[in-house]
Amino acid sequence: MSLAATFVFLLVSALQMLDRALDLAKKRGSITDQQLKLRLEITQILKEASALSTPSTFAQAAKLKRLAAAKEKELAKLQEQDIKGKQSLYNQYGRVLLFTKVLIYGLLILWFWSVPVTTVPKHLLQPFGRMFSWRGVDAATGHVMVGILPWLFLTSRVSKLLCQKLAPIFLHP
Repeated sequence: MSLAATFVFLLVSALQMLDRALDLAKKRGSITDQQLKLRLEITQILKEASALSTPSTFAQAAKLKRLAAAKEKELAKLQEQDIKGKQSLYNQYGRVLLFTKVLIYGLLILWFWSVPVTTVPKHLLQPFGRMFSWRGVDAATGHVMVGILPWLFLTSRVSKLLCQKLAPIFLHP
């Protein structure tokens, strides 16, 4: 395997890992200090309300439950605003990453268009040899020369699969 093939694979894998990390960050989200404080207040108020279970303290318990409901609405509003702001930020990062991918893939195609990326023994590509070949088989060695387009296709699929399996392990919170 040539050094160019390894370089292309590592570059494509890095782009796929960035894409996967962005997806995981988008799905996870985060909790701000203000949201955490509100959640603690709500649980404290609900504990106080549940402690007031006698008929003489029913009005006070109902008042505390209404206060907790109002704080829950406030928390929901804060979370909604936070999600809207982060979605636009993640969408911007996603567009920049997509543009970077297109640019790098284009540069790789231009760079390796007239030369094979790697040569592989013919028996490894037995049913698909012609589909992956760049200009056929090298007469001197009998190896299939692989072009940039099939190599980009293969490396992007393999690296995407690896990132799906390995990203949750390495990018845990």
